[in-house]
Amino acid sequence: MNKERLTAFSDGVIAIIITIMVLELKVPQGAGWAALVGMLPILLSYVLSFLYVAIYWNNHHHMLHTVRRVNGMILWANTHLLFWLSLTPVATAWLGQNYRAPLPTAVYGALLLMSGAAYYILQQTIVRTEGHDSTLAMALGSDLKGKLSIVLYATAIGLAFVDPWISDALYAGVALMWFVPDRRIERQLTRTAPPG
Repeated sequence: MNKERLTAFSDGVIAIIITIMVLELKVPQGAGWAALVGMLPILLSYVLSFLYVAIYWNNHHHMLHTVRRVNGMILWANTHLLFWLSLTPVATAWLGQNYRAPLPTAVYGALLLMSGAAYYILQQTIVRTEGHDSTLAMALGSDLKGKLSIVLYATAIGLAFVDPWISDALYAGVALMWFVPDRRIERQLTRTAPPG
């Protein structure tokens, strides 16, 4: 099976996720600064979620460049990732409307944790299919950044019940950690590309 259909489907789902998120934004009720300030938590949760979805899309795009063949396991692992990402608009809206509440903050973190775990599962499924000497396997190495992200999400979920602001700061910190595109795959593709 070739990867083009998988890529196109994934790109389409991610585009729909972003569209749904932006449709959740409502026009401010009023024409003054107070109306904008009242929307700030909703806008900030949107920005954070948009950033996360963009990071997933960017890294997913690079990862699929390493794939030579797609099998049923990769299709299901990819669908698993898209499932968790598809819940982003709901978790984003709930967090934005209840930004000081522990449970929405923890649920948002749980979504980030599950999305991160699903991405890791997809990576490992591709590595198993392509081989441990594959481009992706070589690029990932020990994947310290990916593992650290999972630990920080889990920590933030627990801390949401202590102080939601700490959790929000951790979520933003992980996003900033991934904001600079992960160049491991690009470097590995450059190394393994045939000359010419």
